[in-house]
Amino acid sequence: MTTKMLDKKTRELEKEVELLRSFAIGQAGKDSEGEYNPAFVKRALAAAKEKPKYEFKDPTSFLRHIRGK
Repeated sequence: MTTKMLDKKTRELEKEVELLRSFAIGQAGKDSEGEYNPAFVKRALAAAKEKPKYEFKDPTSFLRHIRGK
């Protein structure tokens, strides 16, 4: 497989992963009838109003934080 073909396959896979992620997020916030769960909406809106707990100055500090180092 050539590098060009590998790059193309990688981009296609990234698109599919993004679609799957969007689907999963959409399903997590809905109840069994397909409507948004009111408790989920309340938690999401409350979290959006909160002051951020962390402030990252650069990508390196963010990566250190999520890796636990």
